[in-house]
Amino acid sequence: MIQATPFLLFDGNCAEAMLFYQQSLGGELTLTKAGDTPMKDQFPIEKHNRIIYAQLKSGAVDISASDWMASPALIPKPGNTTAIYLTGDNHAELKTVFDKLSEGADQDKRTFMELRAVPFGVYGQFTDRFGISWIFRAQQV
Repeated sequence: MIQATPFLLFDGNCAEAMLFYQQSLGGELTLTKAGDTPMKDQFPIEKHNRIIYAQLKSGAVDISASDWMASPALIPKPGNTTAIYLTGDNHAELKTVFDKLSEGADQDKRTFMELRAVPFGVYGQFTDRFGISWIFRAQQV
């Protein structure tokens, strides 16, 4: 079943922001640093302490986030620091929706990533033709 939640992008203060949101909303917070993942070698060492994935779950509230990893190629600014985060069970479930939503999407290689297998399952992202950012993830290939 596909679910949609907000995804927030921070510039080095993701842990601080998500801890604040947890204090305000309650719930369970998960914080994962880039340096603690199998993908750490894909990032410069100065980004290893940045949060690659955070999730706050409190009742019906479910917020995911990370620190900005795309600089200096892309700079965070209002409008590109939020996304709609679609999660599903597997690649096949997400692929149909990914293909439909990505029709006419910005093909910039810095922001468009075809849905593909990664060490933590399946991942893809793009900015659609209306300027909305989408992030896709499934735990199973």
